[in-house]
Amino acid sequence: MGLQETQLNELGTHLDHWQDRADLAASFRWTARLNMHEAVANHFSLAVNEDGSRFLINPNQRHFSRIKASDLLLLDANDPSALDRPNAPDPTAWGLHGSIHRAVPHARCVMHVHSIHATVLAALADSTLQPIDQNTATFYGRHVVDEHFGGLAFEEEGKRCAGLLSNPKNKVMIMGNHGVLVIGASVADTFNRLYYFERAAETYIRALQTGQPLRVLSHEIAEKTAQEMEDYPSQAEQHLAELRAILDDENSNYAS
Repeated sequence: MGLQETQLNELGTHLDHWQDRADLAASFRWTARLNMHEAVANHFSLAVNEDGSRFLINPNQRHFSRIKASDLLLLDANDPSALDRPNAPDPTAWGLHGSIHRAVPHARCVMHVHSIHATVLAALADSTLQPIDQNTATFYGRHVVDEHFGGLAFEEEGKRCAGLLSNPKNKVMIMGNHGVLVIGASVADTFNRLYYFERAAETYIRALQTGQPLRVLSHEIAEKTAQEMEDYPSQAEQHLAELRAILDDENSNYAS
């Protein structure tokens, strides 16, 4: 019996949504490994009921590199008393993620980070990601830029941000002066998108740094590439499966 199966047998009977918990914990660990985290800040969440109002999220002030499946909080976006409990979430996690899970049911998974290159992009006067290669073209016509940063993402700011995600085509929000927020249908889908957005932002920022004219793709080719990437089979699921396999080979305790 492998490590993952043993941990599932030992703990899975005591906590609901175990597979989701383990997937989410693995994504925290790998985000830390890629240095895309913000220590004990930033948050990932995952809806676990049909309307998206009940969701898993990381506990308050826990470093991404230490988060385990059993650590994740299970919250109800429609229950404001969550902030009054001993294990209350970070208020900004509740404000941003709670607002999104309350108002945007197609956002099953929500990942928000201040990764370096996405945040550099968010700091530019024009934060639009131009399609200059395959990775940047993946997000062509599929991201929205928030140009009205209003401070920490407490309740009102969270509601405002949620309103920018009403179009299901927009899976990435470049949060001007802030960072990036990515949504998706599952942990695998969302983490894969987060990973490739940071890669795309790095390519774009490095291209700008050369000071040379950019070779921007045409609308037709950029849209074609974006659609082809959306239709590409199984990549996100296999990406996360491989990351979990690496963690399992290292005897990581993420799935505990």
